[in-house]
Amino acid sequence: MHSNNNDFSQPCRFCPRQCMVVRSSGEKGYCNLDEKLYVSSVCIHTGEEPPVSGEKGICNVFFSHCNLSCIYCQNFQISNNNKIYPVASDYQKTVEQIVYCLEKGASGLGFVSPSHQIPQMVSLIDKVRSLGFNPTIVYNTNGYDDPGTLKTIEDYVDVYLVDFKYSDSSVAKELSDVSDYPEIALKAIQEMIRQKGVSLTYSTEGLAKQGVIIRHLVLPGYIDNSIGVMNMIADFLDPKIALSLMSQYYPAGGALKHDKLNRTLKVEEYQRVVDYTEFLGFDNGWIQEMDSKNNYQPDFDKETPFE
Repeated sequence: MHSNNNDFSQPCRFCPRQCMVVRSSGEKGYCNLDEKLYVSSVCIHTGEEPPVSGEKGICNVFFSHCNLSCIYCQNFQISNNNKIYPVASDYQKTVEQIVYCLEKGASGLGFVSPSHQIPQMVSLIDKVRSLGFNPTIVYNTNGYDDPGTLKTIEDYVDVYLVDFKYSDSSVAKELSDVSDYPEIALKAIQEMIRQKGVSLTYSTEGLAKQGVIIRHLVLPGYIDNSIGVMNMIADFLDPKIALSLMSQYYPAGGALKHDKLNRTLKVEEYQRVVDYTEFLGFDNGWIQEMDSKNNYQPDFDKETPFE
């Protein structure tokens, strides 16, 4: 367990980048952020998996910047580490926005891309709980997480909603600027399963209350990578885990100039991965319609990015 879970005066080791910069001194590592809170959006989102969003949606807190640099990121407006956020977010205002969403009936509280802002996330949860709210906490992550850091938030997180992007380290390096993604993500998800178990626990309303959901976005032209991810989950995790196999890819950001990623997914590409998951024995989770890409094109210049 890392000793600097909430201490920015120590060299930063929150995520696997292990930048070792002292963020409280103004030093910035890969994510290009200091120790302050940087939130790009707080909104009710209905587009997550059914037991995560429920009928009334989940309150999602979208953190700024990221510890990956995926060239196809659908949230590229806020994840780009080269984009400067000179004004830090106000904790009180952010908490008020969260409470507003919860009082409107949001089923839970999700934190999107939190790996590089763990102490800020913990502080927000503490502040929300101190006001008498106890929502289901969803840790919505790209999967590039440090298992030691995950141990420190075990009592804060109820549901891990985690990407498993790559089985091929060269593809991970090409598309997300990280070569050790497969082994890091595998260890991170193993820690998540240790904490929450393989099977999702549901409320009487059918909402996920505890567990792990693995997401995989199928990328056009990289079907062998997807097949490899399914093999890794089956071999090293558990084919009974909840799996969300996503077809919602569309070219965004840097992908528009990429020779493979500058198009949408073909039906036969997605179907090949779906068929393979069934062959491996995956039977717990969700697949998407091929037109789902039309529903997941957020604009973070708007107050409600998904409307």
